[in-house]
Amino acid sequence: MYSSIDQMGFTINLEQAPQRIISLVPSQTELLADLGLSTRIAGITRYCIYPPEVYMSVPRVGGTKSLNIESIDSINPDLIIANKEENTKEIIEQLREKYKVWVSDISNMEEACDMIFNIGQLTGTENKASKIIEDINKRFEKLEKEKHKNSSLRALYFIWRKPYMAVAGNTFIHDMMSRCGFDNALYYETRYPELSIEKIKKLNPEIILLSSEPYPFSQKHIQEFKEICPHARIILVDGEYFSWYGSRMRLASDYFSALHNEVFNVAE
Repeated sequence: MYSSIDQMGFTINLEQAPQRIISLVPSQTELLADLGLSTRIAGITRYCIYPPEVYMSVPRVGGTKSLNIESIDSINPDLIIANKEENTKEIIEQLREKYKVWVSDISNMEEACDMIFNIGQLTGTENKASKIIEDINKRFEKLEKEKHKNSSLRALYFIWRKPYMAVAGNTFIHDMMSRCGFDNALYYETRYPELSIEKIKKLNPEIILLSSEPYPFSQKHIQEFKEICPHARIILVDGEYFSWYGSRMRLASDYFSALHNEVFNVAE
């Protein structure tokens, strides 16, 4: 028996290790591959681009919020991996009527590591999952020691344009910002609020982080934000390192270390 309680409180029981897994979350698709389960991934979304060999060979079942149920039915999965934020409540409830659905709900690194362990437990890859978690913890402990003491800058992390949307508290990105040495100017709000230009000016961030996803901010947007906050430093950042809560965290710590040193060496 393979059993696990998902992060929404649902108990998933499997008679045997799952052989046909559908992943509805890009970062968790990558995790499944890093757990050695590539040959058991039977369906992914069109956003599950890593690893490339899985993206090129595994059937796609739609987008994270617009799934093709017929495609899922044709696969007849024995396990579906989903996420409370990435996938809609309606989709998850519909899938639960037919299939075993393990749903993650992640707002910090500890919950991400809990997700990794539980998916390892449910798929019979506990040892690999434990090694990934150990590696993540060691790397982030090293990052914490490397950070400049008493260094912090008030920051806004933007994920969307028209309307402007930024990251607030109680989110995984917020936790990653903190570990990188940034004080989230929206820590007191939740999720991803829309911001007017007047609100952005009032928050008066010292650093503005423009993410590569889900909105693809690029060099051409820097001047736009400079006009709103002329004294802020505008930085383009790789959104995958800030938002992918799976095995990608092993690489995120080095990215954060380089970003931290770049920002705070200039600031000092």
